[in-house]
Formats: sequence, C-alpha cells, structure tokens
Amino acid sequence: MATVTLTSQNFQETIEKNDLVFVDFWATWCGPCKAFGPIYDKASGSNKDIVFGKVDIDQNQELAAAADIQAVPTLMIAKQGQIIFKQAGALRASDLDDVIRQAREVKLDEGAKEPVNQ
Repeated sequence: MATVTLTSQNFQETIEKNDLVFVDFWATWCGPCKAFGPIYDKASGSNKDIVFGKVDIDQNQELAAAADIQAVPTLMIAKQGQIIFKQAGALRASDLDDVIRQAREVKLDEGAKEPVNQ
C-alpha cells in the first residue's frame, strides 16, 4: 500500500478507524526526512495491514502543533486509536522493522496503553 497523505481533515478519522497507523511527520527541506522517506515508503509496501501516513508539517502547521512535533522527521504510531509511540529522528530500515514488530505485539487494555520501547 502506498503512503497516505494526512491532513487536519483526515488525521483523526484515520487514527480512529484503523487498527495500526504509522505517521511520518516530515518537511520538504529536511535532509533526514529525505533519507527516511524511501525507507518508510518501502515499509508501507511490505506491511499491508498497517496504514502508513505522512504529514507535511509546512502544509499542516496546526496539526503538527497539536501533535506537539518539535523536530522532523518524527514517527508516531497509533494502535486502536491510542498513541503508543512517538520519536524524532530518522530510522534505519532494520530499526523501523523492529518498531513495526513491537507495535504489532503491543496489547492494549481498556483505556490503558503500553508504549513501544526501542
């Protein structure tokens, strides 16, 4: 599956209506974002059960502020509507694969969340 462009209009619905959502907050001027982009896109093609979204922080400043994004790239993961992971910095492919594995394994209790540790 190709990555999905997320905006203020579809962000919340995407998080709430999908079991596992990865969100890459990025910017066109960001060197690490350019390096991480192809890794992220490749992972989206290999993990059809996960929604991979991208938020251009320059085009969606209010959304980036609401998500408290302080640096790009920042990877955020939501599982069953709950944020379980948020980390700034580009990941290597092997590290992203590990985060994907861990996110799949997270078990959520009623109203509780268990963060993914890297």
